[in-house]
Amino acid sequence: MGSDVKIARALISVTDKTGVVDFARTLVDDFGVEIISTGGTARAIEDAGVPVTPIEEFTGYPEMMDGRVKTLHPKVHGALLARRDSEQHMQEAAQHGIKLIDLVVVNLYEFEKTVANPEVTFADAIEHIDIGGPSMLRSAAKNATSVTVISDPADYDAVLAEMHETGGCTTLSTRRRLQVKVYQTTAAYDTAISRWLAAQASDVADTSAKLEISLEKVDDLRYGENPQQKATVYRFAEGCENTASSQFPLVGSEQIQGKPLSYNNYLDADAAWNLVREFDEPACVILKHQNPCGSAVAEDITAAYDRAFACDPKSAFGGIIACNREVPFDLVEHFADQNKQFVEVIIAPSYTAEALERMAKRPNLRVLATGGGAVLRPENRALLRRSGVLFWLDRPVADIERTLERANRPLLAGGGSLETLRRQREALYRICADYAIREDTAQAAAEAIAAIWREQV
Repeated sequence: MGSDVKIARALISVTDKTGVVDFARTLVDDFGVEIISTGGTARAIEDAGVPVTPIEEFTGYPEMMDGRVKTLHPKVHGALLARRDSEQHMQEAAQHGIKLIDLVVVNLYEFEKTVANPEVTFADAIEHIDIGGPSMLRSAAKNATSVTVISDPADYDAVLAEMHETGGCTTLSTRRRLQVKVYQTTAAYDTAISRWLAAQASDVADTSAKLEISLEKVDDLRYGENPQQKATVYRFAEGCENTASSQFPLVGSEQIQGKPLSYNNYLDADAAWNLVREFDEPACVILKHQNPCGSAVAEDITAAYDRAFACDPKSAFGGIIACNREVPFDLVEHFADQNKQFVEVIIAPSYTAEALERMAKRPNLRVLATGGGAVLRPENRALLRRSGVLFWLDRPVADIERTLERANRPLLAGGGSLETLRRQREALYRICADYAIREDTAQAAAEAIAAIWREQV
């Protein structure tokens, strides 16, 4: 058979009914497609005056068990899985009265939305685990050589446009693209379910044998670390945010003004934002090329910026400013007018109207607002990437203190007090974001700031 497949019969069963009635109407009016549908979707299509065959009429069996069983039937899955190029499959389909289905349009029960409700019961959450939907999607996607499958309403227009161009057909390249999207969708769906169920079971360890992480694309960047490389930004998908993220992450921020962020902008802004949120006091970090040029805390955020800038004014040029408090006009005035500092990105929870008005005079300055405030990583947990390997760390504070105490033995031997050690530990805890995976790293950091503490105690 050719790579273009004509659509004669479609099965539509959706939770998100955005655009589905118009899509079904176009299939019928422009291409003469027979529509089969289920439950609320069938009612919506029928109420709009579009001819539709109920699923129970198509299968010869009623929906049963409170709707748990309605599409799990050989006349559905045989119609999707039958290979059109197989004489045996076609004979068996004819023998059992199976009418082939060429198009499946399914999106799933909103499990993540359901469990996001703090009042949801366990039983209600279980009822929102879709069984028939993923089964139809997977069956249709497996047979993408012959069957078109749509799991996202955003694809309706593109499929219809192609059908108009090809006389009611879809191309193999389109079916392959939609096939990939289906398995990405079902994988993310199963991940959200498994993680929620694990969170409800007290006897399931956090460090399971498998850690599923689902990501969704934020943006395609102009290039990667170097101009010849491609780069794409992803964030944790709904239901997976707590795996290794926190509230108000960089990728969830609003870009108020400025040029699009580059790969290196993302790296530096993320490092600066993660560091500045380690502080409870008003804090400012100026960072460039993954290295802090200065960081400081103070009684107010502008004073914190002034101290951070004073650490290394020369290196601060062309850097990124991160603040854990709302940025007022006077802070912008200090970096823009007083210090004449060139800034690539500034990131903070929010900005006063006067601050935004002043920064608008620098239209290329990227201004990011995360919302919220300074939020520490929860429960001393971190997901780290080192040379292509992911490390899940769950280090109690006592373990961190013991590691840092070993790293600080040179300071104690030099006459430092335990109070000094405790104070230094607070600083090291913030700087050693990888919780001293390498002791020589922690020791080097300890020695670097030991002189400063000796002067202050």
